[in-house]
Amino acid sequence: MSLPQIPFWFLRHGETDYNAAGLSQGALDISLNATGRAQAAAAGPLLAGQGITSIVSSPMQRTRETTDIVNGFLRLPVQYEPDLREVIFGGMEGKPLLPWFPEWLEGRYTPPNAESFAQVLTRIDHAMEKILTPGPLLIVAHGGVFRALRDLMNLPKQGLTPNAEPLYCAPGDTGWQVTAA
Repeated sequence: MSLPQIPFWFLRHGETDYNAAGLSQGALDISLNATGRAQAAAAGPLLAGQGITSIVSSPMQRTRETTDIVNGFLRLPVQYEPDLREVIFGGMEGKPLLPWFPEWLEGRYTPPNAESFAQVLTRIDHAMEKILTPGPLLIVAHGGVFRALRDLMNLPKQGLTPNAEPLYCAPGDTGWQVTAA
């Protein structure tokens, strides 16, 4: 699996109360908090003028809210892609990420009724094959989605993806590069 060699912008949704508390959200459909709405509003001007031609978003509430706020600055067509939804964490949703999350990320543990990291990787690879077109495109999704994308870009998948920080992802001579706006 590997990504098409097409640059794109990525934006993780703004903060939720679960993010602020260090809890896994997964398939729980949670809205942004006031900080998350402010983060999305701050991201809009950073993305304006970047040549973005369209937005593809996860259909979950927190990404829809982020997309709506950012698109107030961009005024672009939006498509909702179900395969960009956050990871289903099953029995660990709403619980602290530690100690189980690093084991899940490395494929050594999958919570009951959850997706494995390998399943997420396959889902995101399939989604990117469908949606990634020259543009560049803005993808509004989740931290788990960006971990899979980093893995597909042959970059380390560890590390927190900041809420509502625009990231430009581009292939280069030495591999993929991710830079903040």
